[in-house]
Amino acid sequence: MLSCIITIVFILGYAAIALEHTIRINKAASALITGVVCWTLYILFSADKDLVSAGLMEHLGSVAGILFFLLGAMTIVELIDAHDGFDIITARISPDNPVRLLWIIGFTTFFLSALLDNLTTTILMISLIRKLIHHEKDRWVFAGIIVIAANAGGAWSPMGDVTTTMLWIGQQITALNIVVRLFVPSLVCMVIPVFIATYMLHAKKETNVERIIKRRSDTTDIERKTVFIAGMFSLLFVPLFKTLTHLPPFMGMLLSLGFMWALTELIHRGKNEKAHGSLSVAHALRQTDSPTILFFLGILLCISALQSVGLLQTWAAFLTTHIANQSLIILLIGLISAIVDNVPLVAAVQGMYPLAIYPTDHFFWEFLAYATGTGGSILIIGSAAGVAAMGMERITFFWYLKRIAILAFTGYVAGALIYILQYSIFG
Repeated sequence: MLSCIITIVFILGYAAIALEHTIRINKAASALITGVVCWTLYILFSADKDLVSAGLMEHLGSVAGILFFLLGAMTIVELIDAHDGFDIITARISPDNPVRLLWIIGFTTFFLSALLDNLTTTILMISLIRKLIHHEKDRWVFAGIIVIAANAGGAWSPMGDVTTTMLWIGQQITALNIVVRLFVPSLVCMVIPVFIATYMLHAKKETNVERIIKRRSDTTDIERKTVFIAGMFSLLFVPLFKTLTHLPPFMGMLLSLGFMWALTELIHRGKNEKAHGSLSVAHALRQTDSPTILFFLGILLCISALQSVGLLQTWAAFLTTHIANQSLIILLIGLISAIVDNVPLVAAVQGMYPLAIYPTDHFFWEFLAYATGTGGSILIIGSAAGVAAMGMERITFFWYLKRIAILAFTGYVAGALIYILQYSIFG
């Protein structure tokens, strides 16, 4: 009974998020209401309310980690942008040919996501295209490709996506093997949507891509380069910090943010308060998209409630019982990850299948890493990268569904077929 009620509440909340522009209610409000209502129903129908509260606090730890990570990444990116640091890149990219620019953005996002992670890379690349593309709908096409490329790039790297990292830490996969096995399928998953998207740009009568380099500040060339290089190294430092210390990624991000804060304070210590204020971390924090962070909070509260009630495990068990084909099960899990967050899905699957059944680097775990890493691109709210792009660019759910979803689905299926073929040949 409780599971049915919470499922209905989740579906209604999901519909409200999807219909944000129709019902004129911000998606963050819908997500927060849905998340709190799900947990409220859970505790009201539970006999052991202390256990439910303890479970909520446990989930809140992982939720807070994601939120602090997002806040830190967005602040560092905003700080670089405030210093016009991205001009170092935009000045070297020729926007005269939108098709060529789309390929450059796609490949850059794909490889950068493997080094950083898909969320940070999306935030970084969305900030970049804002410097290059003036027309909103053109920019949305690029943003859709960034989401697809970021998720594809994160799938083949042990540090590029949260789910791949979970499988790596859980010893279901090894770092070198996942890179070797998933690189080509992930590349195909990115390349095919980019190829199709080029025809969307060809169909336009005029090019809306233009070079826009407007100085936001009076920073010197040395200051711009210093903040840009330091900011990039700070973001790259996060996965290294996690590997060396085994602390959660948000700790490395907070350390990087603290370093950037101290660096910019030292750089501008001799300037007047007005000039210094617009270049400070405090100002960058005010510029970050708070509704997006609250939207994340609401969504993650929803998912944690579904997981705590046992719905995710039930759905996974249903797939296992009624579908015998292993590849088809994983493909469906990947599609479900476009609707429900891939993190608890992978956690549920990890709990269902012990290493004694599927040992380290088994086909099952490798294919799962690909499917859950890339399947979320099919819907804009199916991945952290998509949610970030949605918040930063105000992309509507149905525009993405109409224009980008088919591209993401085509790439997803093509990459999956390449992986299955690759496995059947090389084992």
